[in-house]
Amino acid sequence: MLKRCYYQLLLILVIIVLCIWQIYPPEKKIRRGLDLQGGVHVVLEVTETQNEQAVSDLTDRALEIIRNRIDALGVTEPIIQKEGIKRIIIDLPGVQDPEKAIEIIGQTALLEFKLVSDDPELLKQALEGNIPEGYQLLYYKEKDERGIYRETHPLLVKAEPELTGRYIEDAYVGYDSSGFPDVTLVLNKEGAAIFEAVTAKNINKQLAIVLDGVVRSAPVIRERIPGGKAQITGRFSIEEARTLAIVLRAGALPARMEMIYKEVVGPTLGRENIVQGFRAAIYGGILVFLFMIVYYTTFGLLANFALALNILILLGVMATLRGVLTLPGIAGIALTCGMAVDANILIFERIREELKTGKSPKASIDAGYKRAWSAIIDSNITTLIAGFILFLLGEGSVKGFGLTLSIGILANLFTAVFVTKSIVDWVMLTKKIERLRI
Repeated sequence: MLKRCYYQLLLILVIIVLCIWQIYPPEKKIRRGLDLQGGVHVVLEVTETQNEQAVSDLTDRALEIIRNRIDALGVTEPIIQKEGIKRIIIDLPGVQDPEKAIEIIGQTALLEFKLVSDDPELLKQALEGNIPEGYQLLYYKEKDERGIYRETHPLLVKAEPELTGRYIEDAYVGYDSSGFPDVTLVLNKEGAAIFEAVTAKNINKQLAIVLDGVVRSAPVIRERIPGGKAQITGRFSIEEARTLAIVLRAGALPARMEMIYKEVVGPTLGRENIVQGFRAAIYGGILVFLFMIVYYTTFGLLANFALALNILILLGVMATLRGVLTLPGIAGIALTCGMAVDANILIFERIREELKTGKSPKASIDAGYKRAWSAIIDSNITTLIAGFILFLLGEGSVKGFGLTLSIGILANLFTAVFVTKSIVDWVMLTKKIERLRI
């Protein structure tokens, strides 16, 4: 019997060490949500009107492209998930430049290379409203000395592109002959062959580089261009060029998307939430600790140890699962602490009742744990079901509350019964206790 107690205590010690190892250092291991560190919350919706399966597939492709863009931004621990068949929810904690992040996320980045008509009569007809079939009228936009993009002159281009951005293998920032940043495109093998053929057949013609329906540059083809490289110029700032390179490198969104909701949470609010949330948790914890010690003396210390271990296990599991800690998640931890104390109170009151019947301390403890078990299971399992449903069906902070509550309930069943019973059994076997007071 004593040997089994030592094995149980060793298991408890191993769990404590593993949990500490998992959560240390907490600032790196515990992921914090937007409400705790600030950032950007965005909801995008596909505006296509195709059948449900087609829209769902477009949303899946858009999600992967957005994930690549955000990875290129260097955002740590982003949350990107699909909601329904046509919505994408994005949380970017700790983003330093929210507006830039929103611009990169929402930009369609449909890149097309289109031949420009050199017939002035066709252009004149288009400007009068009679656009020839197979063509479209676009405007060349250039940045003036104040940094504002203005339409400078119209171009009549072929509606069907010669090449699209899907052939892009890489995109990076360079500098043109005037010293302005530009974006150099590297095409894949197939794209390079198409680009070489197009430039060989259309020497001395303009090739418009169109991004999201706007002509960014329209250079004249002077010779056949092998190698699969092209430049997009247009008096970019270095930040604009970097943003464009990121978007092109990650790929164009497969469908038009509308930003139906966005929220920027400042880091100051996040710090206030952390301070207030943890202050409430600490004050509540101190009051609970003091009450348990005053009311249950030695058994109160045991309950406090189980409560502390409960929180440690909860944080350790969250760090392992890469869970996100939010302000409602902290509320879930506080609720879990209350239920952990409640389980211990059920056990201790049962032991008191058994002692009053005249049973020995050992028999009273065994009976108390056994008879309290059904009530503990009933209260914890029903709460666990509710927490699990919140985690599965909820979004954002609701999901965080459900996660911490569910993990905490499972940890509670372990600490309130197994841990405290193992310690009590060890004490009863190693020390001769003839009288028990609770």
